[in-house]
Amino acid sequence: MELKKIFITLVFVLTFNTLNAEMIKPSKDLSAFDVVKIQLEALKKNNKLNDGIKQTWLFAHPDNKKFTGPYKRFEGMLLGQQYKILLNHSSHKINLISNSPNTFIYGVEVLDDDKKLFFYEWHVQKGSDKDCTDCWFTSAVSQPFDQGNTI
Repeated sequence: MELKKIFITLVFVLTFNTLNAEMIKPSKDLSAFDVVKIQLEALKKNNKLNDGIKQTWLFAHPDNKKFTGPYKRFEGMLLGQQYKILLNHSSHKINLISNSPNTFIYGVEVLDDDKKLFFYEWHVQKGSDKDCTDCWFTSAVSQPFDQGNTI
């Protein structure tokens, strides 16, 4: 298990520090936690091309893409008031709230550049798309709960 964490960390570093790097795609080798971490790291490093949003879109649950898609609509949602906090945030912490065989719910604390703390509830479920059967995808992210200023 520890070797897998090192491998995933290496993938993050190589992916986000290489120009024109390939996006990480859903895979059976990724855990529910990995999916949340990949999305948060991508959003933290979002650029003018919105590559962080594009990376996040790849892990949107196929059932949810029917409601949030197409991509341009999803992009607009992330650029909107309740999710723009995630873009280029300072740091984040991911804590497991609950899990079942096909669903994990995480509490995500996000610190923005103004040192304000926000809490999101992040739901990850098993799903299948044309490229990945029985993989983990994000099925829901709550509105942010403002936790106030830190320090």
